[in-house]
Amino acid sequence: MAWFCCAPLPSLSAQERTYTNSVGMEFVLIPAGEFRMGCSPGDHYCGGHEKPLHRVKVTKPFYLGKYEVTQEEWQKVVGNNPSYFGEASTGTAWKRHPVEQVSWLATQEFLEKLNSMEKSARYRLPTEAEWEYAARAGTTDPRFGAAPDRAGWYWQNSGGTTHPVGQQKPNAWGLYDMLGNVWEWVQDNYEKTYYRASPDTDPAGPSSGTTKTLKGGSWYWNVKSFRVSCRYGYRSDYADYSGGFRCVLEVPR
Repeated sequence: MAWFCCAPLPSLSAQERTYTNSVGMEFVLIPAGEFRMGCSPGDHYCGGHEKPLHRVKVTKPFYLGKYEVTQEEWQKVVGNNPSYFGEASTGTAWKRHPVEQVSWLATQEFLEKLNSMEKSARYRLPTEAEWEYAARAGTTDPRFGAAPDRAGWYWQNSGGTTHPVGQQKPNAWGLYDMLGNVWEWVQDNYEKTYYRASPDTDPAGPSSGTTKTLKGGSWYWNVKSFRVSCRYGYRSDYADYSGGFRCVLEVPR
């Protein structure tokens, strides 16, 4: 496994819009703010676990990965590549394909090692609220204002495979593949009825549970799951070729 020297972290007072760490991972600054979380108005694909639509405050700015974590980034940090769509099937493009076949538990191993490599930083998964707030980027429709075929890769346009990150249209905050390509693990425990009583300020999910939350749809799923409010719960040790993640870098205070 390669080790990298620690790059200086961005200063919040300077309002650095983007940041690239020593592994080459790119991050975008997401401002604090408010949004409406859950089933988008007029979205007839929503299930009961996406309701009610409710107002949420995100009180702290944070950096979110511009892209899903790639196979190359995973390999630099962990030292292996668990992905189904690796070099054998994608050729030299494998480095920019999102890592997949990683469980929620495996993401925690990645984050622990990444935090050790950059000791002055704190990396973690986004909360579900942070993820949806960043995905919406000020919009209220199911796909942040983009047509399905430009928002990301899903079953009807993926050709049965993942794709290198950053090929589709970014949202208004410059984040790519917030929908499709691979499902993205978030930090929260999953509960179908959580929205009925969740806090309206920085919700962090149920305090306990046996499953974790995934957001965003994937290359393998159809347009019904290809929506910012879509959410599913899976065991923390579950992994398949449609599941990956992206990271939060906390803003130094």
